Amino acid sequence: MRGTRVVLRDLTLSIHADERVAILGPNGCGKSTLVKTIARECYPIARKNSSIAILGQESWNVFDLRNLLGIVSNDLMSFLTTEATGLDVVLSGFFSSASIYPHHQPSPTQKSAAGRALAQLQVPHLADRAVCEMSSGEAKRVLIARALVHAPRALLFDEPSNSLDFAAQKALRESMSRLAQAGIGLILVTHDLSDIVPEIRRVLLMSQGQIIADGPKEEILEARALSGLFGTSVEVTHRDGHYFFGS
Repeated sequence: MRGTRVVLRDLTLSIHADERVAILGPNGCGKSTLVKTIARECYPIARKNSSIAILGQESWNVFDLRNLLGIVSNDLMSFLTTEATGLDVVLSGFFSSASIYPHHQPSPTQKSAAGRALAQLQVPHLADRAVCEMSSGEAKRVLIARALVHAPRALLFDEPSNSLDFAAQKALRESMSRLAQAGIGLILVTHDLSDIVPEIRRVLLMSQGQIIADGPKEEILEARALSGLFGTSVEVTHRDGHYFFGS
């Protein structure tokens, strides 16, 4: 629950650590709360016969879990300090902070890992650039590098293309494809079909706190089901593994 409102109800879901999965649904359906529950930012109400396990464990030291799951969310974007450099942001992943502060002492090993993460996202040139001088697309890729700095088992993307222009969205999706091809598990939460990169093979539809469909994306991403999900008539097209709304 969030306050007095039930957000997730009677939800049964299993995702393998190395799967690439998209969770699609309208705003307010509970997608982000589901991601926060996986990441242990939210906890379900304890009820008989209910349980949740992450990577095979029901109980976690959350700091240990953060080393295994990389999270990229719009919440993190809002916490970035404008004076922080790209390298500061990536290094902050080791300290669960939004920047590097005087009491933090990154080790040479951590600095090397941060540099590799920036290089993996093809943005090593942002290491010394302040966040206030970055475009939103550049800042998003720095956040992905932050999530990668621990070499996690899986990455969780929560509405990653929000607030990005067309070019930045394209670059972000190319980054997600490269990460999937490198063998990293992906859980993508989105309301935009275009975010579902070709490497994602399984799609779940979510409505009013429940999973209402789950299967191969070729079967799930069809006009009738998506029209019902979003409450309006939609058309779906696809090309080279990419899906789009529209004719």
